[in-house]
Order: sequence, then structure tokens, then C-alpha cells
Amino acid sequence: MSIVKIENVRVLDPIKQTDSVETVYLAHGQLVAATDQVDEIIDGDGKWLMPTMVDLCARLREPGQQQHGTLKSEGKAARENGILHVFTPPDSKPIVQDNGALIHGLVDKAMLDGGIYLQVIGAQTQGLQGKQPANMAALKKGGCTAVSNANAPFADDDVVLRTLEYAAGLGMTVVFYAEEPQIAKDGCVHEGFIASRQGLPMIPTLAETVAIAKYLLMVEVTKVRAHFGLLSCGAAVELIQIAKAKGLPVTADVAMHQLHLTENLIDGFNALAHVRPPLRAEKDKQLLRQGLKDGIIDAICTHHEPLSSSAKLAPFAETESGITAFDTYVTFGIQLVNEGLFEPLEWVEKVTLAPAKVAHMVDRWVKESGWTLVDPKLEWLVTKESLLSQGKNTPLIHQKVIGKVIQTFTA
Repeated sequence: MSIVKIENVRVLDPIKQTDSVETVYLAHGQLVAATDQVDEIIDGDGKWLMPTMVDLCARLREPGQQQHGTLKSEGKAARENGILHVFTPPDSKPIVQDNGALIHGLVDKAMLDGGIYLQVIGAQTQGLQGKQPANMAALKKGGCTAVSNANAPFADDDVVLRTLEYAAGLGMTVVFYAEEPQIAKDGCVHEGFIASRQGLPMIPTLAETVAIAKYLLMVEVTKVRAHFGLLSCGAAVELIQIAKAKGLPVTADVAMHQLHLTENLIDGFNALAHVRPPLRAEKDKQLLRQGLKDGIIDAICTHHEPLSSSAKLAPFAETESGITAFDTYVTFGIQLVNEGLFEPLEWVEKVTLAPAKVAHMVDRWVKESGWTLVDPKLEWLVTKESLLSQGKNTPLIHQKVIGKVIQTFTA
């Protein structure tokens, strides 16, 4: 058994709610008692030690889209950046997440190829066609604890109600990435001055809030446990706040890039800033940050979406949406700390314990979690070579940033 000694490291432990400088010993990714039998000594001065993270939304692209990423490439990128548990939406191509028998194979392959614990969100409707409920009982048997229709529309609201009643009866969570298709239509960017000037089709915040309001009314009737992922606007935060005040079984998350990037990045038709939901206005960014600080938004996710270089080469509206996010996740988190929004332990909780609570897997996370060594002052250059992900599609490319994972310790 290899034992690592890390001297004088700042340990950020959200379970014990402790933030202290200590000398610690690790074996198989777990803290152990002090011993003289040490195989490696690391100087932890100025560095942080935190538990491995839980990501509530990341697309790894396999199966079916290996030109963008694989379980091996994206699993490695997640693991080496301190993310050990990854939830993935059910919209692979082809869609296999409506078949409970195939879920185990994906989970096993993710651990074998990428060394991560993959949590598959099952399909809410058959083939994500929005017409008939998927076999949720079989999905639950296959290991799914949640279902979603991802970004696919429903045929009508009666289908939504039937799926919510089905999920409620099984004790499963329904994950919404809320967007009203009749309002969003063929839009690709935030409705605002920059989009208007560039003549790009727009997605108003109303597309998100109308959908959230409608689904919250259905949640209230069916009592289903619901999670609203990838909030992008301030008005959405207000709706979630009202729902929580009423005692509805509702949680929410926000993508890390929505806490930092705004619509200004699309100026000049920068396709690397094309993401869905779109980057919003500065006011929305600030309201999302405040909602997270106040606990209305429960957790942060990566919304990792790796893409091949060709996926961003068409005219802006025709490019594929997505930002690769595993490699810059901790960097952005440390920026939140440096800007004074969070104390280090508060940020750590938002990416570890909080998402584990949302997913109702705290006990499992504690058992399977390792530890991640972070240098919060390390300056590095974001390049295609420095990104571990197969996808290089980030608006941070060629920028100098601060903060990086140095090493991840797992079983």
C-alpha cells in the first residue's frame, strides 16, 4: 500500500466543515493515520487539498460521437482535473439511455477506459421523441436514479405530466434543461444588442422562464422530485426561489461558464462562445452568482461539451454549441474565490458535497471520493496542448489563467 505524505497543506473538508493547514497522509485516495512508512512526500505549502468533485452535467460524446470525445479521453480529463463522479444527459447518438440493459455497459466502460464513476441520466421518453414515456422501471433497475428529455422537445404537455407521474411513483428525479421550443425556435444567442447588430437568431430569457414556470406547476401537482439544470438568467433564479419557498422538491444548478462569461464574447461571430443555453447579459451573470451565494442555486456543474475543431468552423448559427470545460473548471472556481464571491471552503462545497446532495448520493460519494491537490496560484496558458480533453473548444484558448489541479489521489 503506497502512502503519500503531504506537508503543510490547506485541507478544505466540506463534510467536517473544516478549513485548516495540516500535514496529512493518503493511501488509496483516503486519509489515513500518521505513519513512518511513507513512500512519497509532497510539499503542500500554499496548496489546497479538497475532495474529488461531482459533476451534474457533462457530455462525454461516447457512444456515437467519438470524433468529439471518448470515455477514455474525457474520463482522463475529468479524473486528472479532480472530477471523479460525472452525470451525463441521455442524448448520445444513437440514444441508448432509454434501455436499462445498456446502462451498465456504459458505466463499466467509463471506469475501465477513463477511471471515472459515470452516472447515466435515463431518457424520459422513448428515444427522446417526446411521445411516449420511456421504461423508467427498467432504467431504475439498470442503475439510473434520474431521467430527462435533455434538449429534446415534448410532443405535448400531457406527455410531460404522464412522465412526471411515472417518475414520482418510482422515486426518481426528473432533470429539466428548460427551454420553450416555440419561443427559442432556431435561436442560438442571447437576445440583446450584440446579437441584433450581428443579425444572429436569438433565444430570449423568456424561453427559459416560461418553461420553468410551466414545469414547476406540474411538479407541484405531481410531487415529483425535480432538478433544474443549467440556469442561465436572473429571472430563472427568482422562479426557483419561489418554488423552494413553497416547499416544492426542487433543486438547481448553473454551469461554471455562466458565472464568468457573457454575451460580449459572441462579438465578431466567435463560435467558441456558442453554447446552449446561450451566454447571457452581465446582469444575468451577477444574479446567477447571487443566487448561488444565497443557496437558491444548489450547485455548480461543468456543462462540459467537447467538440472537434470542424464543429466550430461553419458560420456562427450553423456551428455546434458547446464549450470544453473540465480543464478550466477549477481555474474558474478559484477565480470566484479571488473575486470575493466565496471563501475557499464555500466554493469547494458547491462542487463536491452540494451536487452529491442534489443527486442523493452523499454516502456513496464519501465512500468513493478521493482527494485533489490544487495550486491556487499556478499560472498556466490555455492551449490545445495543455487541455487534456479531446475537445479544444473553449473561449479561453491562448489566455493565461490562474489555478490548476496538480494531482488527484484515488483508489
